[in-house]
Amino acid sequence: MSAISIILIVLVALLAGMEGVLDEWQFHQPIVACTLIGLVTGHPTEGIMLGGSLQMIALGWANVGAAMAPDAALASVASAIIMVLALDGGTADPATAITTSIALAIPLSVAGLFLTMIGRTLAIPMVHAMDAAAARGNIFALEAWHIAAILMQGIRIAVPAAALCFVSPAIVTEALRAMPAWLSGGMAVGGGMVAAVGYAMVINMMSTAEVWPFFALGFVVATIPNLTLIGLGVIGVSLAIIYLGLKNQAQSSGTSGDPLGDILNDYE
Repeated sequence: MSAISIILIVLVALLAGMEGVLDEWQFHQPIVACTLIGLVTGHPTEGIMLGGSLQMIALGWANVGAAMAPDAALASVASAIIMVLALDGGTADPATAITTSIALAIPLSVAGLFLTMIGRTLAIPMVHAMDAAAARGNIFALEAWHIAAILMQGIRIAVPAAALCFVSPAIVTEALRAMPAWLSGGMAVGGGMVAAVGYAMVINMMSTAEVWPFFALGFVVATIPNLTLIGLGVIGVSLAIIYLGLKNQAQSSGTSGDPLGDILNDYE
């Protein structure tokens, strides 16, 4: 891995770590982080494939109250680097490198929670320093502490990413080749279930009477021959616009504002 690639990877990791808190440009999302790392290392196709697979399960990751979701930033960046090392080491089957990276992403995301806990603990005295600067009217110190706190969140991802970049690709390749067939096969099956797990988590949070008809309709429409993902997207947007129109009409007429839910409740 060249020095330029390592610098760019660390930059992507820094942005991903900061976006885990800022949530503005979504650099911490797997589809973005893995694609960028694949792009700067010369493996854009594999990066998109890995990011797309991880994004399916990350759809269900959300912070609820004091419960912290798995760290998508570390999972995305670290698994993408491992995939690149495996590819650069001459792994014969790119699918094996991608599948293994997907399997490693889950424990990496859990390990990232430990780094998140450390970062947020260190942020406590920074907040007190910001309060003191605001009480003094020192805007420069307030902004400096703010920037330092955000950079700290980026560094918690950038440092592990930089360390992984110096791992020999041969080591990763030999580790993949040493895996028995039953383990690699199990990882392949588990990787294929990632999308189902992600959607199941999302459905569990969004399960309402008004959503189920759209969910069932999606399966039916997807079976139409020669219908591309773009076509499915257009149908989905159109249904959303129709539903919002009906909802606004229902609200203006003084009903509950959930026309589809009202109809289903009537049937129940």
